Amino acid sequence: MKFNTIQLIYFSPTHTSREVARAIAKGIQLPIGKEIDLTPASNATSIEAENTLTIIAVPTYAGRVAQTALDRLKIIKAHQSPAIIAVLYGNRDYEDALIELRDTVNELGFIPISGGTFIGEHSYSTSTMPTAPGRPDPSDLQIAKTLGRKSVEQLHIYGSASDIPLLEVKGNIPYKEKKPKTPASPKTIKDLCTRCGFCVEICPVEAIQLKDEIISNDETCIKCCACVKQCPSQARIFNTPFTEFLFRNFHDRKEPEIFMAE
Repeated sequence: MKFNTIQLIYFSPTHTSREVARAIAKGIQLPIGKEIDLTPASNATSIEAENTLTIIAVPTYAGRVAQTALDRLKIIKAHQSPAIIAVLYGNRDYEDALIELRDTVNELGFIPISGGTFIGEHSYSTSTMPTAPGRPDPSDLQIAKTLGRKSVEQLHIYGSASDIPLLEVKGNIPYKEKKPKTPASPKTIKDLCTRCGFCVEICPVEAIQLKDEIISNDETCIKCCACVKQCPSQARIFNTPFTEFLFRNFHDRKEPEIFMAE
C-alpha cells in the first residue's frame, strides 16, 4: 500500500497527544494532508475520514481512553483505512486504554497497523510536585518517529488493508470499570486573574464562563487542566490529593512501548 499524504486525528487539551501525533508523522516523511483536532467543542461535527494512512492519538484517564476523546472519535467514519494509534498517560499506567482505542477505531472503520503508548506530563503535575514533567521529551518523540517509520515498513508487506491482521496490544477485555466521576474543577486566584478569557476559549468542554469573575462548572469539567497549564497569568489552580499521591508513587521514569501488527 502506498499513500501520498497522511492525516492526523487527535484530542489534546494540553498538547501532548498532538506532539506525539506530529512526531509519528515526521517518522513517516509524507506530507500531512489533513489535521483534525477534536479538542475544541466547536469541532465536534461529523467527519468522513479520507482513505489514507491515519495517525490517531488520545489521552488516557485512569487506565481508559478519556471519555470525551471517545465521544469525539465516534463522529468519524472511515472505510478500511490503515491507522497508527497512540495513547498518552501520565507515568502511572495506561492499563486498558490502548486496547480500547484499538477496538474503537476498528468499529469506526479503521484498520490499526501499529500502536504506541507514550508518557505526557500528568494533568495534576505541579512545579512543586511534578509527575513526568516536560514529557513527551526528545527521547519520547524520537521513539514516536521510529513508530512512524516502522509502520510504513510494515505497510509495504501487505497488499491491502484487509490483509492486515488484528493488532495485538497489552490490555484486558472486558476493560477495567470506570469509577464514578467526582465533580471538581480548577479554581481561580482572583488577585492574579486578568479576566482575559483565555481559559474560556481553550476549555474543550465549555465548562468555564467569564462573568463578574471566572466561573467553572464542576459537573462539566473533565479535569484535563488545560486552563491551569496554559493560563498566561498562572491564575488557575487545581488542588487535589492525587497530585501528591502521583508524585510520591509514580516518579520513576516509564518508557514508551510500540506494538506492530504481524
